[in-house]
Amino acid sequence: MLVLYHGNIYTQFKPLSKVSALAIHDGKIFAAGSEADLLPLARQAQDKFDLNGMTVWPGLIDAHLHLEHYARALQMVDCETSTKAECLARVAEKARSLPKGAWILGHGWNENVWPEGFGSAADLDAISSQHPIYLTAKSLHAAWANTLAMQLAGIQPDSPDPEGGEFQRDKNGNLTGVLLESAMEVVGSARPPLTTRELTVLLEQAFPSLWQQGITGVHDFDQRSCFIALQELRLAGRLKLRVNKSIPVELLDAAAEAGLRSGFGDDYLWIGSTKLFADGALGPQTAAMLKPYEGSASTGTLLLDREQVFEIGQRAACAGVGLAIHAIGDRANHEVLAGLEQLRAFETERNLPHRRHRIEHVQILHPQDTSALARLNVIASVQPIHATSDMEIADRHWGERSAGAYAFRTLLTSGTAMAFGSDAPVESPNPFWGLHAAVTRRRHDGAPGESGWYPEQRLELSEAVRAYTCGAAYAAGKESIQGRLMPGYLADLILLDQDPFTLDPQELYRIKPRATMVGGEWVYQS
Repeated sequence: MLVLYHGNIYTQFKPLSKVSALAIHDGKIFAAGSEADLLPLARQAQDKFDLNGMTVWPGLIDAHLHLEHYARALQMVDCETSTKAECLARVAEKARSLPKGAWILGHGWNENVWPEGFGSAADLDAISSQHPIYLTAKSLHAAWANTLAMQLAGIQPDSPDPEGGEFQRDKNGNLTGVLLESAMEVVGSARPPLTTRELTVLLEQAFPSLWQQGITGVHDFDQRSCFIALQELRLAGRLKLRVNKSIPVELLDAAAEAGLRSGFGDDYLWIGSTKLFADGALGPQTAAMLKPYEGSASTGTLLLDREQVFEIGQRAACAGVGLAIHAIGDRANHEVLAGLEQLRAFETERNLPHRRHRIEHVQILHPQDTSALARLNVIASVQPIHATSDMEIADRHWGERSAGAYAFRTLLTSGTAMAFGSDAPVESPNPFWGLHAAVTRRRHDGAPGESGWYPEQRLELSEAVRAYTCGAAYAAGKESIQGRLMPGYLADLILLDQDPFTLDPQELYRIKPRATMVGGEWVYQS
C-alpha cells in the first residue's frame, strides 16, 4: 500500500472535490481522504510519499492523437517554420547527413503562414535528386514531394487523380509536388514500411514525451501496424500508457467477422470506434462547407453524405462498434448528424445499444445544428488548441461564420458531452497548451488580445480539465475506472508544483508536471 499525503489532491472536477491523501494498492486508488485516516495504512516508511503541498490531478487523456505518426514525427525534419526557405534549409541539412537513396521525411509545413504559399517539387529537387523527399503538412491533409519520390510511387504527369484526392497541377497541367487528401497515400505507401520491431522501438521512445506532459492515456487513430506494435508492447509488459485503439473503416467488416467490438481488451489496450472521414481540412480548403469559402467558389470536398454514414453505421452498430467521424466543415457536420439521426433510430428499432458515436473536430457548425449533438447523444471530440492555431485562417476562409467555429461554450451549454485532445502531431499534445487555449482563446504571445478570439466561447478551467479526464474517459467507455482519483479508479495521476486554479489563466501553458504515475507506477519524475 502506497500512501500519498500532505497534498492538494483534486479527485474530480464536477463537482470540484479535494482531499489531502490517497492510498494506492494494486494499481488502483484504494482510498481518498485525510492523512489521519490513510497514513496508518502505510506499514513501512517507504510506503509513504510526502507530497509537500504539491497539487495532484488525475492523469490527462488525449482523446484524439495519432500515436504512430507522433512517434515518427519526433524523428522527422521539423517543417513548422515561418518561411518556406527555412523549411528547405532544414531539409537540406538532413540530406547532407543521409546516404544516397534514403528517404527524407518531414512534418509540419503550413502554406497558409508562408508568404510564398505552397512549395513545389522543383524546390525539393534543387536540394536533392538522390533522396526521395516526402513532407507532410501540419494538417495531415496534404503532402509535398520531390520528383524522385513521385517517380518511385509511379506517379506520371498524366496520372489521374485518385478518388478522394488530388495531384496538384499548375496552370500548364504540370505536377507541382503537392498531394491533397488520398493522393498523399500514393507516395506515402511507397516508403519502405517499418517492421513491427522498429515501430515498437519508436513508440517506446515517444512515451516519455507524453508522460512529461502529464498524459497517461490516449485515443489513437492510426492504422493496423500501430495496433500490432501496441499489442507486442502489452504482451511484453512494456505498455505504460492507456490506449483506446480505433479500427480503420476499411477493416470494419474483418473486425466484425472476428467478433471484435468496442470495449474489448483490458485496462491498457482496448478497441474503440471505427474511424471515418466526412471531409478534409480548413487549411487546404477541403473541409466541406454549406457556402463557398471567402473569396472563392469552392465549398470543399464532401467525402461522406448522410446515407453513407447511415449505411456504414448500420454495419458498425450490428457489429457492436461505435463511429468516430472526422467532420470539420459545417456541411460535413450537417450530413454526419443527419446520418447519425437515422442510425439512432435504427439502433432503437433493432433494440441495439446506443453506442458512443463521436464527431472528431466539429470545427464549425451551422447555427441550426449546435444542439444536435446533445439531442442525439453524440460526443464532440474536439481539440481546443486548433482554435488558437487556426483563428487567422478561419477568419480568412470563413469570415463571420467563424463566430460558430470551435464553439466549445455553445456545445457545453447545449448539454453536449465533450472530450479534449490535440490531433498530434498536427498540434503539440501538451494538454496544458490545450487548457490554456480553451480557457483564454489566446495564443502564448497573448494574441489576439486580452479577451481572446470569440471570448464568449471560453470555458472555465474546471470544465476544460473535465474534458481531458472524465469526458475523455466517457468517450472511451472507461468512465467507471478512469478520469477520477476515487476508490476503484486507476491510479493514473500527475504532480504539479502549483495549483493551476490559483494561476493567471494566461500562465497555464507554462505548467510542466513534476511527476506522472500510471497504474500506481511512477513512469516519469523530473
